[in-house]
Amino acid sequence: MRARWLGRVNYRDALALQEGLFAYAKDDYLLMLEHHHVFTYGASADLERNLRCTPREVGADLVRVNRGGDITYHGPGQLVVYPIRSLPGKFGDASPADVTAYVCSVEQLVIDSLAEFGVDAGRKAGYPGVWLEADTQRARKICAIGVRVARGATARRTMHGFALNVDPDMRYMREHIVPCGIGEWPVTSLREEGCSATLREVADVVSRLAAQRWATQQSRATDDLNVTDRVDVAWEYEPDVVGMQINERKPEWLRPHVQHGSEVLATKKTLRDLQLVTVCEEAGCPNLSECWRDGTATFMVLGERCTRACGFCLVDTRKPEPPAIDEPRRVAEAVAQMGLQHTVLTMVARDDLPDGGFAHVAACIEEIRRHNPSTAVETLVSDAKGDDTSLQLLFAARPNVFNHNIETVARLQRVVRPSAGYARSLSVLARARRAGLVTKSGFMLGLGEERHEVESLLADLASIGVSIVTIGQYLRPTSDHLPVTRWASPDEFAQYQRLGERLGITHVEASPLTRSSYHAKRAAGEAGVTVPVLVRR
Repeated sequence: MRARWLGRVNYRDALALQEGLFAYAKDDYLLMLEHHHVFTYGASADLERNLRCTPREVGADLVRVNRGGDITYHGPGQLVVYPIRSLPGKFGDASPADVTAYVCSVEQLVIDSLAEFGVDAGRKAGYPGVWLEADTQRARKICAIGVRVARGATARRTMHGFALNVDPDMRYMREHIVPCGIGEWPVTSLREEGCSATLREVADVVSRLAAQRWATQQSRATDDLNVTDRVDVAWEYEPDVVGMQINERKPEWLRPHVQHGSEVLATKKTLRDLQLVTVCEEAGCPNLSECWRDGTATFMVLGERCTRACGFCLVDTRKPEPPAIDEPRRVAEAVAQMGLQHTVLTMVARDDLPDGGFAHVAACIEEIRRHNPSTAVETLVSDAKGDDTSLQLLFAARPNVFNHNIETVARLQRVVRPSAGYARSLSVLARARRAGLVTKSGFMLGLGEERHEVESLLADLASIGVSIVTIGQYLRPTSDHLPVTRWASPDEFAQYQRLGERLGITHVEASPLTRSSYHAKRAAGEAGVTVPVLVRR
């Protein structure tokens, strides 16, 4: 079982991640998190009777979900746990799951966890969830449970889970809704019961007891790496210090050999004539000469200025200009002049635009295909703040490869890219994969990560169906950016490449100088994208 603490996560992001793990993960997962204020309800919910407010007016979202039960609440101070598991059959391997037994095991996990904090909890006949003083007139509910189990003898996967009230704002459950449609009994929290345990302390106990109750011994071995199950705790509001700068000279393997031949100069002239920007130049990519010599370039659309300020990135962060209406045409013309068979479109983050700029990227794809029908198109995009409507604009354009970089391990997300998040990036990739796209992601070494965290990251990417992963060495652009903590050796990159492939990732491009678009055409081909024969125009 792979246990993950994900911090405070938007409900829709967490749901998309659950669905991705539900569909593709071979291992069991235990997702632990907080949500922003949200009311969720199942198909049989009676909102007219049990919803007592306008959600937007109380700062909450309202989401319909595919589970049983009436309306419930999630929010800060409440530990939400989603077990994604493959259940045993009720009467053997060929039989459906025993759902009742599973719900009882979830209840018992909560009961046993509360007991470690001196709280005596139990079940109440006729009412789901976990209760205090269940058999008395002072009965009160402390934990709501709602699960979904896939039907069929061979599809016994489960998702959703339980919400344990540690120290939430109880007004949301007492004044704004009738929790779970149960109006005759009150709700409570650990804090109101006199328990001072923190959310982190409760999460640690839950993960430990869940592993004891549900986990099987799972270990994958490569030539020289063992992947063992761990609990990864990455509290988004307690970021670690990345480390100290390395002042030593770069090792030889980090010294690219730049050769600007005639094809490189021709590519540069084409880009200048059409007033286009490449991330190759903007990000100072060490592989520029190699890729341009091969007739490949990564176009950066939507301008040169990004609305985010990630600690590793060289791109300008001043106020961006409006998108250039004719940019799709100019990009398509450049692709034609360069004779590209595989082109990559990347973008600056445009949180200033209602759709995050995704309609513009989709327009670029459509224009490239209109003028270059034999060219494969890969997109490297932001997370669109997790907005599904924006993402669907790009999904509808059907890029041959959908790339979104996760950049670093879970623990370092808040330091490395404070406007993004681990769970959100996984959810974006999961949604793209569920939409039938070939998905790709990448990250860097040398930011302060530990080996087991990299192993867990690769496992998470594999578990949501990512086909291509790039891993490279972080190189500090300026003294104002995050410091490098270490130089990872070529042998370490090779180890992670073997591990990723062992986990089921189709293509892992890993080396000190690897960047997101390095050998993109070859990786796409290995992932099943049809690459036409190169035709120079």
